[in-house]
Amino acid sequence: MGVGESNQEAHFQKLEEPQRRGDAAEAIIRAAFAVRGVTVLRPEHDNASYDFVVETDGEFYRIQAKTGYDGQSDGTVRFETRSTRVKNHGYERESYRGAIEYFAVYNPVNGDIYLVPVEITPTGSMTIRYEEPANGNWTNVNWHADYRLDSALSDL
Repeated sequence: MGVGESNQEAHFQKLEEPQRRGDAAEAIIRAAFAVRGVTVLRPEHDNASYDFVVETDGEFYRIQAKTGYDGQSDGTVRFETRSTRVKNHGYERESYRGAIEYFAVYNPVNGDIYLVPVEITPTGSMTIRYEEPANGNWTNVNWHADYRLDSALSDL
């Protein structure tokens, strides 16, 4: 099981409002950094392109928290790699490149948290696989082991 209590995922799934799910995912992610002894800093206002900053070994990294959702195939989780804002004329979509260093993604299916460098993410969304593919295709797969928080923290 990932970070947190055994019923955390069940409680998370009961949240219906997207804002509440996002707030809960961010809190779960920040707590995961904190229990690992990583300093977490939050902006005073919520109009920054990042949700929080972490400090390790004197270096600061801007983090955008994301909630993963079921991917298009079994054993995958997907997350958005751009921001979407509702405007009077429709939707405005922006890349996070240059505005953050990492996405921190909460996977509510298994409780894992992934730390993904923004520069390796495709435009739009990214899929991470946490189970072997049924079709045996192992090429161009973003394996969860490469991005799990404990593994990724050692690369900071």
